[in-house]
Amino acid sequence: MPTESTAFPSPPTPPVLRVIVADDNPVVRAGLTVLLSGRDDIEVVAEAGDGREAYAAAVEHRPDVILLDVRMPGVDGISALPHLVRLAPVLMMTYSRESAIVHEALRLGAGGYLVHGEFTADQLVAAVRDTRQGRHHFTPTAAGALLARVRDGTPAAEAPGPLPDGLGAAFTSTPQRSAPAHAISSASAQDAAAVRDLTPRGSAQNPSLPQANVAHSSPGVLTELSQREVEVMDLIASGMTNQQIAATCFISPKTVKNHINRIFAKLNATSRGEAIALWHTLRRGGPA
Repeated sequence: MPTESTAFPSPPTPPVLRVIVADDNPVVRAGLTVLLSGRDDIEVVAEAGDGREAYAAAVEHRPDVILLDVRMPGVDGISALPHLVRLAPVLMMTYSRESAIVHEALRLGAGGYLVHGEFTADQLVAAVRDTRQGRHHFTPTAAGALLARVRDGTPAAEAPGPLPDGLGAAFTSTPQRSAPAHAISSASAQDAAAVRDLTPRGSAQNPSLPQANVAHSSPGVLTELSQREVEVMDLIASGMTNQQIAATCFISPKTVKNHINRIFAKLNATSRGEAIALWHTLRRGGPA
């Protein structure tokens, strides 16, 4: 029996939930940051204006939850989603209410879907906390889209048709459903450095992707490579692994292998080392 002088231990303080807010509207980001940071158990560790910034922040800060908008310039939320869910649970929070977008976001691994104007501040906070625990939240529009999918009997894993505004097409490969591993590999520090070093330079195909400097490259072999193949080969020559290249370019490892096979065929290289040696020679303007 405890005596009057016995002090019961205080309950342990719950760990702070670390959140990244990704939205291209700075007013929305600021409002969400103020709202969430006002809770004792939630900390907004980073903000991002597009999918590439969100990925870089996720690799660096290792959040517990990522709040992700759909329509953002450069790398949109649907394009970035299959890569982000490998790092942390993702809760979509957006003005986009189209049924096809809701279906695709959930197919790619989103843990919930909230449409602005359909939830209160307290409901948002509850959704963020529950997303960390693997519990899903949907506002009425998103829930209605799911209900319609169930009623018409369309398989949940089946991808919808083309999405509005070219969403999900920021990269050359088609996004596949990503298992939400929520774990960062041992090479994460190198991945983070590589992503932070990438600066958008305005590519005609995708302004968010780094554009390889081919202006001073020697003609011949280099002209046979596509811009993406030049980019991948530059990353290979920098010492990156296939996994790191996939993370940096927001493409799947299988797509990286396909690019490498085509590159090696065009370079007439039989090994990675031979391709790198040849590439450095070509970059210096020497003969192939």
